[in-house]
Amino acid sequence: MGTGSDMYRQQILDHYKNPRNYGELEDPTFSHVGENPMCGDEIRMDVVLDESDDGATIEQVAFSGDGCAISQASASMLTSTLQGKTVDELLAMERDDVTDMLGVDISPMRIKCAVLAEKVAQDGAEIYRGDADDEKTTIEDGDGDD
Repeated sequence: MGTGSDMYRQQILDHYKNPRNYGELEDPTFSHVGENPMCGDEIRMDVVLDESDDGATIEQVAFSGDGCAISQASASMLTSTLQGKTVDELLAMERDDVTDMLGVDISPMRIKCAVLAEKVAQDGAEIYRGDADDEKTTIEDGDGDD
């Protein structure tokens, strides 16, 4: 791994130590909490939607929670990426979108840490749209299928 990897590692550490959009929004359109019981990561995503046009657009997004550097940096980066996107774009995101955003190879043991925020936001959006039961919980438990 060369200088490029070092740059991404520094970016991850920066987002971990100085998270963007950290906290809870006062009046979110939807909120959802998820966890990775294998390592104890927990993330809450709050999303405010602008529903004035054809599709709901993410106007604001914030996260809170606790976890490892990968889960917290991923959540920080994701909140910045999601602003201005539609709910459909959020739901279309895949695991590779998040790992590419991080810019470093993520070991199979850490992939659940990296994608936790994405899964929490997607599950929250599905509940909001009525595509999932409002009792749905987001648990990234290391089975590799999510």
